[in-house]
Amino acid sequence: MKKLCLLLFFISIAVIGQGTKKKTKKVSGEKVKLESPFSTIYMHLYYLEEDNYDVTRSSYAVYGQKRKDAEAIAIKIKQVLVGKGIKFDFDEVPKDPNYLDTISGIEDEHKYILFPDEVPEIYVVKNKADGRWYYSEETNEEIVRLYREMYPEGADYLKSLIPEAGHEKYFELKLWQYIGILLYLLISIGLFYVLKGTLFWLLKRLEGITIKYSHYSLNESLKKLSRPLALIMVFMFIEHYLALLEFNIKVNLFLFSGIRIAQTVLWIFVALNLIQVAIAISKSFTSKSNSKLDQQLMPVIRKLLRGFVIFLGILKMLTILGADIKTVLAGASIGGIAVALAAQDTVKNLIGTFMIFFDKPFQIGDWIDGGGLVGTVEEVGFRSSRIRSADTSIFTIPNSKLSEIVIENKGLLVNRRYKAHLGLRYDTPPELIDAFVKGVRQLIEAHPEARSDTYNVEFVELGDFSLKILLVVYFINPGWSNEQASRHTLNLGILKLAKDLGVHFAFPTQTLAMESFPEKNSLAPEFNTDLTKAENAINDSVMAFKEKFNQED
Repeated sequence: MKKLCLLLFFISIAVIGQGTKKKTKKVSGEKVKLESPFSTIYMHLYYLEEDNYDVTRSSYAVYGQKRKDAEAIAIKIKQVLVGKGIKFDFDEVPKDPNYLDTISGIEDEHKYILFPDEVPEIYVVKNKADGRWYYSEETNEEIVRLYREMYPEGADYLKSLIPEAGHEKYFELKLWQYIGILLYLLISIGLFYVLKGTLFWLLKRLEGITIKYSHYSLNESLKKLSRPLALIMVFMFIEHYLALLEFNIKVNLFLFSGIRIAQTVLWIFVALNLIQVAIAISKSFTSKSNSKLDQQLMPVIRKLLRGFVIFLGILKMLTILGADIKTVLAGASIGGIAVALAAQDTVKNLIGTFMIFFDKPFQIGDWIDGGGLVGTVEEVGFRSSRIRSADTSIFTIPNSKLSEIVIENKGLLVNRRYKAHLGLRYDTPPELIDAFVKGVRQLIEAHPEARSDTYNVEFVELGDFSLKILLVVYFINPGWSNEQASRHTLNLGILKLAKDLGVHFAFPTQTLAMESFPEKNSLAPEFNTDLTKAENAINDSVMAFKEKFNQED
């Protein structure tokens, strides 16, 4: 995360550095009139440049004021624009004498706002009396307030105390400006440590609240958040009072752009950490629920939020670098449509992901069967899901397909159903068949994992080579491995019961009957149909079955 933020910051600074190397358009010294917004603003700023300085001629752009007041207003307007680091582009200023405002929404108003977003209070209007363009009365009134916001009371007095030696230039900066930079650095460092300690204390108080409700500690996050937040406030302080150093427009443009980019990178860093904290707190709540799919949703939401924050941060940087936000958004929209058309499968998978989280056809850890895909759900990702089959191999299936197929969720089973046919030999006497059925029923009732209220053991069919006893039983524990263990113990009990009763299970055979065969006995088994003995055999088998479970407990 730190590497990403630093990369964005250094790329932006490199772009600014290249941009500031471009030569700005020089204005000529020809005489201009106040016949259009361009000519008024041109004359005002041109005669306040160091090489062409003539404050009286510059003050002609201010209407309805005494000459001295007009000169002061003209100077203050430029100082506010320079102090805010606003670069003026004369190519965008209208030259039409009858220019109509297109921003305020008032029809037939001859008005031009220089910078609608930064300082909407500064604008020129066409005077109805002489048809010339001047700075508006609102500008004349508001410029004092704007100036005082940037240059507090006493700043002018302190500047007047600077000796003549302090105004000597070294590398295009005056000596007092170098001293001011040093003071700014010292104040900023002290302010940073004070703010960092204060913010850390506040976040520690917040930690107590989060631990109370979510049992999540913010120890690691506190250090990550207090420093960037303190730096953001320090940069805000520098940005607000940077105008006091009275740098030229090129230096201010570079410094303000760098400060704003640094603030944007820091805000991205803070936002990403806040997302991390919010997701961690949400996980502490979802971990208490039975829905494992809710826990799986958190990483998907985190990725979406991180992408959204980075996208907004890049848009903000582009606007700082001078890009038109409307053009950028239009380009992003067109590009988004093109990307969506080229990546339809990805969009379908994303929609499938949300459908899975909203419908919740399964949970993490459920055993599912659908479309030939059988296995345990291990992960539901942003684009695809991972299913582990019985042989421990991994299936990765796109969420769009997973949301469309019919899924049998065995993980939602309340009970496990076990159905089997017990085939007895055809020569089994009816008395022993009835006794065997009775004994199997008692085994089921004695089984601790079997439902004793819902089961079936009946003699249902005369098969091709066996007498079929239907066995249907429901095991309480829905786990697959538990079901197999329950089957194992029940089947062993049935085999022992059959052995004690003298009942034999059939298998596919063909019998050839002969009237006589010397010195050979019949292969047919002998059955003891004594019901008392059969009852005792059943009791012995059931008692042994119960004792087995008692020993396991």
